[in-house]
Amino acid sequence: MPLSWNEIKNRAINFSQEWENESSENAEAKSFWDSFFNVFGISRRRVATFEQSVKKSDNKQGFIDLFWKGVILVEHKSRGKSLDKAFQQAIDYFPGLKEHELPKYILVSDFAKFRLYNLDTDEQLEFVLKDFVNHVHYFDFIAGYEKRVYKEQDPVNIQAAELMGKLHDRLEEVGYQGHELEVYLVRLLFCLFADDTGIFEKGIFQEYLDLHTQEDGRDLAMHLNSIFHVLNQPREKRLTNLDENLAQFPYVNGKLFEEFLQPAAFDSEMR
Repeated sequence: MPLSWNEIKNRAINFSQEWENESSENAEAKSFWDSFFNVFGISRRRVATFEQSVKKSDNKQGFIDLFWKGVILVEHKSRGKSLDKAFQQAIDYFPGLKEHELPKYILVSDFAKFRLYNLDTDEQLEFVLKDFVNHVHYFDFIAGYEKRVYKEQDPVNIQAAELMGKLHDRLEEVGYQGHELEVYLVRLLFCLFADDTGIFEKGIFQEYLDLHTQEDGRDLAMHLNSIFHVLNQPREKRLTNLDENLAQFPYVNGKLFEEFLQPAAFDSEMR
């Protein structure tokens, strides 16, 4: 399960403060990138290697500073060195890589500055170290927040109705019944509808549950209750340190989420 964005931002601030005066590529680059990955709760050793040997475009042997196959290639320089040259050096490694190893991103840095290239979209982002906290979302692929593409579809279709019917029956079987069950299902149906139609930012309900709940369903009710609570709160009345993934849900004016309901209980099939 990925770290919350609040935690990632706190770690990014600490990272920037720790490394603000570093300048020597040879002395501290490896520690720098280990710390960088730790900002996102990832052990660099599990995903990426230093000094990956590869033949360059001129057929000479080269060594990639940091390489996560299929994801990101990093070239690091001492402070003040050209990031343009670092990018070209990264590109020179491509002929020596296998198709499945080709990265989606190139990141170049000189400690003080970062430049991220998205090779799929041809987008480029540059920022200085002290502003890292304002750009952590661009590294969601490291943190584990997968970008999703949503297709246009009927917001409430026959299949969804059938699944809601099965969920109704299963909740009733385990003892969640009566008025509370009916209101609970209306809330769920609203969230699914809002996820598809633009009341919510597209797909955030499904994404939140996918990322934050266990596959066996044991904590699903807890997270649903958190969402229901937030939907009933105007933004100005919410906690200032509320998890960013919850804070993105809008306030839903009305009484749908006002009534307190006993929490339900779910298993893997119901989830």
